[in-house]
Amino acid sequence: MEIILAKSAGFCFGVERAMNIIYDNIKKQDGNLFTLGPIIHNKQVVDELYEKGVQAIESLDEVIDENASVVIRTHGIGKKKYEDIEKKEMKYIDATCPYVKKIHRIVQEHYCNNYQIVIIGDPNHPEVQGINGWCEDTAIILNKYEDIEKKFKSINKVCVVAQTTIRRKKWDIIAEYLKINCTDIIFFDTICNATNLRQTEAREIAQNVDVMVVIGGMHSSNTRKLAEVSKQYCKNTYHIETFEALPEKLSLVNMKVGITAGASTPACIIKEVINKMVEKENVQTNSEEMSFEEAFEQSLVTLNTGDIIKGTVISLSSNEVYVDLGYKSDGIISMSELTNDPSQKIEDIVKVGDEIEVFIVRVNDGEGHVLLSKKKVDMLKGWDEIETAAEEKSILEGKIIQVVNGGVIAIVNGIRVFIPASQISDRYVSDLNIYMNQNVSLQIIDINKRKRKVVGSSRIVLEAEKAKKAEAFWNEIEVGKKYTGTVKKLMKFGAFVDLGALDGLIHISELSWSKIKHPSEVLKEGDLAEVYILDFDKEKNKISLGFKKAEDNPWEIVKSKFNVDDVIKCKVVRLVPFGAFVELLPGVDGLIHISQISNKRIGKPEDVLTIGQEVEAKILELDLEKQKISLSIRALLPDDVSDTNDDVDENKEDKLPTEYTEDVKVTIGDAITEKSE
Repeated sequence: MEIILAKSAGFCFGVERAMNIIYDNIKKQDGNLFTLGPIIHNKQVVDELYEKGVQAIESLDEVIDENASVVIRTHGIGKKKYEDIEKKEMKYIDATCPYVKKIHRIVQEHYCNNYQIVIIGDPNHPEVQGINGWCEDTAIILNKYEDIEKKFKSINKVCVVAQTTIRRKKWDIIAEYLKINCTDIIFFDTICNATNLRQTEAREIAQNVDVMVVIGGMHSSNTRKLAEVSKQYCKNTYHIETFEALPEKLSLVNMKVGITAGASTPACIIKEVINKMVEKENVQTNSEEMSFEEAFEQSLVTLNTGDIIKGTVISLSSNEVYVDLGYKSDGIISMSELTNDPSQKIEDIVKVGDEIEVFIVRVNDGEGHVLLSKKKVDMLKGWDEIETAAEEKSILEGKIIQVVNGGVIAIVNGIRVFIPASQISDRYVSDLNIYMNQNVSLQIIDINKRKRKVVGSSRIVLEAEKAKKAEAFWNEIEVGKKYTGTVKKLMKFGAFVDLGALDGLIHISELSWSKIKHPSEVLKEGDLAEVYILDFDKEKNKISLGFKKAEDNPWEIVKSKFNVDDVIKCKVVRLVPFGAFVELLPGVDGLIHISQISNKRIGKPEDVLTIGQEVEAKILELDLEKQKISLSIRALLPDDVSDTNDDVDENKEDKLPTEYTEDVKVTIGDAITEKSE
């Protein structure tokens, strides 16, 4: 006979913890000790506890001893049961499995946030009933695929949890349906890893043996599922509580026998079954195969605080990662020990099935969990990379996660690096918050491993990159070449534009064809601007830029729109002693000489015209080269015979002041200058 014993056979972590709690309190207890329901689904264990004075009860009303204590079993209870215990002022000892407790917290939190709770599991199982008690018994419980159509309709805001001992296949089938039919759904895969491991191992063993023996209570859900899984692959599968339940006629001589046991089956019963099988067949077996204690111990790794080991991610929650370490209980990485970057989500860092290295923070946190840290491993590796980068002056990538006094903190290879405000950029930055959650390149400029302090500089990297770009820029620059730049700063005399490698200046006169008082009338800081090179001086590091476009030149519009002798409407914009300036188009003014304002002699333009008045005038002269336009209102008026020639001498020099005698026509620049004065 060859025996193959499953490494995962026997007490799971939760059951072992509960049993330790019971035995510890048997020694300490003054009054009676009761368990609210069988502590575990194993008759032999329950009977043994009864002999030691521990009685299983179904109702709190059965407790009459004031000094008695009630033990809450591994399956857990609902919220109302806790309240009943408090009301009765009973002493109680909570032996609920920590993994089940976690489900209670998930359900309560999401129920309070208006989620419909869905439990995938057996509605008659005490664990499921306890979970349902944390959402006021409103959960939809799905135990098989057929339940979906009967009990479930498409609902928004659904939170799904699982009984810890259900089969993985059941979870996958039902969960897949729910994903398709719910738009807002959250899944918490709360199947215990020990359950998964046990079922997987049972399947693998059953495929390779002649007889499969599953040891455990007949009322134990996880043991029954082990038997179901085994029977699919080995028809000679026997679910027994003790050796005596095996058929008497069953011969195991020359047989390959597989053995597994439920989570509530103590090691002593497994060992007893194996020993009696050997005695019955009167055969010699390999002692290594026969020793349950040795097989169990060899299946577990040894953990010590400070160790770095590899594990496999088995499930994720909103703020924790569960890792299979090959230990009797799983490891937990809290969000604070996963990464230094608070903006990252768990699913962006690790995924189920990933193999990761972890640091053992604590082997037992008081609830049986192994506390782990991923970021400590990252930091240990990161220090080597940081030190190498500092020596070689190489460039590293980091992410800004915090603004602090005097600078920012970046995470670089898991290490916190301080970047002073003066080193975050190659220019002054008034608000460092703009860098939050941004990725930056930097060099290490100071490092103190003993004090765990690292200082970095992005400025060095930026200046080096800019110098390289500037050299390339000067090699390619030419007058007329176009660029797209960012308006960096506005000054009274113009706008500075960042061209990527260098800054250029758009003089205020190059911003608009119209007269403007300040660059902000045309551009704002941060705007993208299409510019072209007007002039440059590499030695002085100066670049003059143009912004206004030739096609927007109003004199080009004049050229295509107006002709001599055209009669047009225009607006009086300025009155001067020698005439009136009128606006033909925005940016284009013409002059109506005082002699052309009226068909009568006038002393000054104000006698006839007012600023803002719209008038009709005839174009007398159009000099596009000198940008001068002369107009006449008088040409559109009838001649005044009585007054036309009496007092007017056309040869007199007082037609214009001395400074305007060169030409009656005035440039647009003259007009604008007059207006501004």
